[in-house]
Amino acid sequence: MRTKQRGITGLETAIILIAFVVVASVFAFTVLSTGVFSSERAKETIFAGLEQTKSSLRPSGSVIAFKGYVGSTEAIFKFSVILESVDGSSPIDLTPPYTSDGSGTDPDSSVTTNKLTIAYIDDNQILQDVPWTVNFMGDNGDNLLDDGEKAEIVVWLMDRATGTDVTSNDSVGYMSSGGLSSSGSLLTPNDQFTLELQPASGAVLTIRRSLPAALDTVVNLR
Repeated sequence: MRTKQRGITGLETAIILIAFVVVASVFAFTVLSTGVFSSERAKETIFAGLEQTKSSLRPSGSVIAFKGYVGSTEAIFKFSVILESVDGSSPIDLTPPYTSDGSGTDPDSSVTTNKLTIAYIDDNQILQDVPWTVNFMGDNGDNLLDDGEKAEIVVWLMDRATGTDVTSNDSVGYMSSGGLSSSGSLLTPNDQFTLELQPASGAVLTIRRSLPAALDTVVNLR
């Protein structure tokens, strides 16, 4: 009896199997490569965010405002705030753009480079880079704010006239650049303001305060 038998040889089976394996390998390599690339990008984004958080500043205590007189008008001419770094953060460069003058009061623009910029904002104006000076608490030895250290930042809006009493009836003057430059820009009772402190790297520290209806010589803005 004659019978018909049909089939494929072992060589044909091997060729088809190899083709499937090659195609599957190419797709698998593409998927794995895409996954690895996406994971690396996600890791870089996470580390960048952590770096921004690590290099952050925070206030330690209240913001102190100092009152002076422009003619007979009471106005705030500088602020003082104690800063410290977030626990475990990298050192933050607080090299100031100004030094203090001989009496330790008005800013002296003998230094022109700085790593920290401070912007002043109120209802009437935005000053993107106001003068500021720094005084480290204790013997720091450099201009880096390390973990556990504290520094007093004095933000200047106006120049105090030299040769006057620091604690009573301070006479202050306008700044030619950087600070307040006209009577319409004075910071007076009931005004609101914002200070934005931007380090070279890290998150911006924003401080918002309102002045009371009556100004003492030294105003504690909690």
